[in-house]
Amino acid sequence: MTTIDIQSPQSYCGYGSVAIGTLKRLCDFPQDPAEFPLTFGRDFSGVVIDTGRSVKNFKPGDEVWGALGAQRQGTHAEFVLAADSSVSHKPKSISHIEAASIPYVAATVWSALCVVGELRRDTARGMRSLVCAGSGGIGTFAIQLLRAWGAHVTTTCSTEAVHLVTQLGADEVIDYSTQNVMEELKMLKGFDIILDSIGQENADFYLDLLKSWSNSKYVTIVPPFLMNTDKYGVIGGTLLSLVQASLDTAKGLKDGRSLRWALFAPSGCVLKTISQMVDNGEITPVVEKVFQFQDTPDAYRKLQEGHARGKTVISVKNTA
Repeated sequence: MTTIDIQSPQSYCGYGSVAIGTLKRLCDFPQDPAEFPLTFGRDFSGVVIDTGRSVKNFKPGDEVWGALGAQRQGTHAEFVLAADSSVSHKPKSISHIEAASIPYVAATVWSALCVVGELRRDTARGMRSLVCAGSGGIGTFAIQLLRAWGAHVTTTCSTEAVHLVTQLGADEVIDYSTQNVMEELKMLKGFDIILDSIGQENADFYLDLLKSWSNSKYVTIVPPFLMNTDKYGVIGGTLLSLVQASLDTAKGLKDGRSLRWALFAPSGCVLKTISQMVDNGEITPVVEKVFQFQDTPDAYRKLQEGHARGKTVISVKNTA
């Protein structure tokens, strides 16, 4: 089983192809980054067919899940080649359909909150967090992780998703269909950490919602790096991104707040931890709809419409 993840409309037109193409070449994948057709897909859940000689932790017949790095994407297929470092044993308590909905968002949220945001289970209790766009794949996972670790969670969503995010553990929900999000957030300001999964245009506004002089952080998983390299090339785009990152960092120096960038990073170790949380009932898969493999174009058309409720899963075989 596999899922589809699209964070912006640019994903449909080669978004990030320059940076990803360079990464492929550095990793000995000599494919032209503009070459088509491409096999889409990042995360998966299935059964090990065979392993390399140096693989010690997995054997044929093991049920596993994982998420591939940008240089090796292509899980919309019956067979997937993955590094053992990006795979872990799948949670025993859920099906492959459910398991396929988690690895990519889990690794992304972990990178944002735990690696870049420096959040830990033993430090998160009582912290005030804001998850922008709580009803999508990233949001539904982040709410559950934060809630499991004892953080107070505020999120934003549309009216139709209020019940869902509340069930997942959100303490306060701002309905952007009926409420003025900025005015509501001003009254709730004083957050320890903010997770932005959609790329907010007004970063200064969100920085101002953070607590002063408490090492509070605004973390975005939609940094301009990929867009910059697409437009200005690897060298020019990287230099521009470094300048922008420096300016973003400088914004918070005056009052102890910080704006940070995060990117998805595959990790079998992270998935092992998440697998235990799933089996302990701390994380629940949120699957909005399942498409059969032959209906994959319909799945992408659905995501283009927006307003996702969790994840959309593609069943490569007619089994769960």
